Amino acid sequence: MGINHWPEEQRPRERLIRHGATALSDAELLSVFLRVGVKGKSAVDLGRDMLMQFGSLRALFGANLTDFAKVHGLGSAKYAQLQAVLELAKRSISEELQTSSSLSSPQAVRQYLQLEIGNKHYESFTVLFLDVKNRLIIGQELFRGSLSHASVYPREVVKSALSHNAASVILAHNHPSGSPGPSSADLTLTQTLKSALALVDIRVLDHFIVASNKVYSFAENGQI
Repeated sequence: MGINHWPEEQRPRERLIRHGATALSDAELLSVFLRVGVKGKSAVDLGRDMLMQFGSLRALFGANLTDFAKVHGLGSAKYAQLQAVLELAKRSISEELQTSSSLSSPQAVRQYLQLEIGNKHYESFTVLFLDVKNRLIIGQELFRGSLSHASVYPREVVKSALSHNAASVILAHNHPSGSPGPSSADLTLTQTLKSALALVDIRVLDHFIVASNKVYSFAENGQI
């Protein structure tokens, strides 16, 4: 039975309007995005199929078109819509970081990084370049690697920071298949970059590791 035949108080869209988005389950939120289901399945059922196929929202958001379209009822149009929604969310958070200090918006930094690199299937090393008021100038992926390794060259980080006239930076990379805890190589790299950037009077405010739904902060753990 289609959602339009459900009692109004049970329909996801009406419940969202009445009680807010937090009142809905993941499948119900997906149903609002999907709008319609497929023959024999409501939009909520299709949302559950999506979660079952990918195992989590994070995996769903990071899926490529080929994998996305393996779910019956999904195709390039819905894939494009989902990518647009994710990009809008990232740009909204980016606007916040561009108008306020990143130090006063630590949650926004985490959310931005989760959207930017949390769903990537390869290791991405990204740098947020900040102005003298710690506002975001630009976030940029400088290096990418295999599933478990990305080579990072300090000279290129310094070069990019100078080209953007950055006063400070936030470093970030993801662990596509591991825990968010730093390796010994991560710790060494952080200190190497901190020393290299200090030579041109650019501060490293933090280094974040994004893995699954967790974000590890070097600064919060006294490692910067």
